[in-house]
Amino acid sequence: MSRDLGRQARTATELWTRRVTESRDLIAFRFKEGGAWVTMTWGQADVAAREIAAGLAAAGVGQGDRVCLLSQTRIEWMLCDVAALMLGALIVPIYATNTADQCAFILRDCGARLAIVEDAAQLEKVLSVSGEIPGVAQLVHIAGDVTLEKPDARGRTQIRLEDARAAAGPKQVRSLADLRATGRTSSPLPPGELERRAGANTPETMFTIIYTSGTTGTPKGVVLTHENLTSAIASACRAMTLYERDEQLLFLPMAHVLGRELAWVVVQAGIGTWFAESLLKLKDNLLEARPTYLVGVPRVFEKFYAGVQRALSDGKGLKAVITGWALGVGREVTKAVLSKRGVGGWLAVKRWLADRLVFSKLRGRLGLDRCRFLVSGAAPLTAEIGEFFHGVGILILEGYGLSETVGAAFLNRLDDFRFGTVGRAFDIVQTKIADDGEILMRGPSIFPRYYNNAAATAEAIDSEGWFHSGDIGQLEDGFLRITDRKKDLIVTAGGKKVAPQPLENAIKARTPLVAQAVVYGDKRPYCVALLTPSEDAVKRFGGHDGALADVSGMRAELGKVIEGLNAGLAPYETIKAFAILPADFTEAAGELTPSLKVKRKVVADRYRSAIEDLYKNARVAEA
Repeated sequence: MSRDLGRQARTATELWTRRVTESRDLIAFRFKEGGAWVTMTWGQADVAAREIAAGLAAAGVGQGDRVCLLSQTRIEWMLCDVAALMLGALIVPIYATNTADQCAFILRDCGARLAIVEDAAQLEKVLSVSGEIPGVAQLVHIAGDVTLEKPDARGRTQIRLEDARAAAGPKQVRSLADLRATGRTSSPLPPGELERRAGANTPETMFTIIYTSGTTGTPKGVVLTHENLTSAIASACRAMTLYERDEQLLFLPMAHVLGRELAWVVVQAGIGTWFAESLLKLKDNLLEARPTYLVGVPRVFEKFYAGVQRALSDGKGLKAVITGWALGVGREVTKAVLSKRGVGGWLAVKRWLADRLVFSKLRGRLGLDRCRFLVSGAAPLTAEIGEFFHGVGILILEGYGLSETVGAAFLNRLDDFRFGTVGRAFDIVQTKIADDGEILMRGPSIFPRYYNNAAATAEAIDSEGWFHSGDIGQLEDGFLRITDRKKDLIVTAGGKKVAPQPLENAIKARTPLVAQAVVYGDKRPYCVALLTPSEDAVKRFGGHDGALADVSGMRAELGKVIEGLNAGLAPYETIKAFAILPADFTEAAGELTPSLKVKRKVVADRYRSAIEDLYKNARVAEA
């Protein structure tokens, strides 16, 4: 790692200026345009951001103003982020999957002056609540100048801008290209004004407000300062051991704190970013980009794992024998590394041969042949998946953090990792475990407050400055193991405490048939589970319409899985009954957050009758 890669800047704008100065002609970003990859240097990105900043200034955006951005991850997201900061303003992200009412709440609560939306669907969403957001004077759309395309169930439809402008009433509707052109040709800013405004930012200036995804209750606006960001990303670069030759493929939503952090880590490190077209195109984009590292969420790696297992099991004859031998060697290697014995002698020879015959080809088919490591965050990753990927030559570094910690606060290291944990704390984060098991943190990357919510701030940050995370965990030789969310802990009718996440992860790790598992049992006599079918399950037990046809066959197989799991649990932890839901959870249906975590309350409300039936019909003894 370059000695300067972890050097912290005072503010995000200072960091951007430093990067542009040092790397002006180097490629910063790659993105698809007209179906082909195009490149943008740091200098070109700076020019584009300045033009957008001048356009925003002409639209009336000034120091401290909030600009909401409602879009999937794309190059324009990053450029608008930098542009707002240059003005001393800030971007407040909104998830592209948020409902119109959720968008209206954020636009009102943060006091947004202007909103930038991605396309017709997002524009219509905001227009539908136009009367509820009087403070928003302008709507800027990223895609299209004359008409805007909108995907729907019947294909792609178009809306005319004249109709959108009529629906907006007194609000102005214009394209980002038009706003940028205004900044380029008729900017009201005198020479040096952008530098002056950017220089007025201080470490304590607000960098952003990120609204929690609202898995329970009303979303809270997490205020993050420039120092929060710059300290976090400098520490992340040191923890990840990044090099200037590295490249990432970014597909996580930048509205989520982890995606936003990753976008700024590259500014810190001066490395290249490929913007994925979408999650659906991730496999294709991986093969095209072949990044040196990739950051994702467990659901993505679980799908990778299921796909790899399926591909490996398809082998026949000698190929199957060689594959089975190679997997055995991989397990030996992982066991040796974890026991600190090291890999040498005959095992090193076998690893080389297994890699040459099987694993290198597998990594190439995944687009991970150049990948030095993967990072998993936002939710727990099962140790079994981590160990499997390590065995085939792909190390997944699991980490942990929240919006309130600017994303990652803990991370396993390339030379110091332990599967089933989220690693050690970043070098700027202090941590301790409270008497009730809650994880507490403090340091320069920890947020100062919730926006317009003093009560929530007082509840989250105590008088000594410790942030109460709401997560339960334990420290093992400095490695943090997350056991559950404090609010998710189950207390059975018999008074026994059960952590549902380890049970859910264990079910998914034992069978490729389950996509999601949700365990319930609070104030109940025993625990039950709702299980959703995976793609493998639909292929094995499905009909022509993609729905499960042989539910009884799947139930019989899952019954054996649950029985095997229960054999190793205390009686009060065992799952006495389960239901197979007709389809997997989706973000579009509101059952998953944008980081693909299950919204337990939504699922419990939606499938309440199924849960009640499990308690009514199961013939079991009370725990």
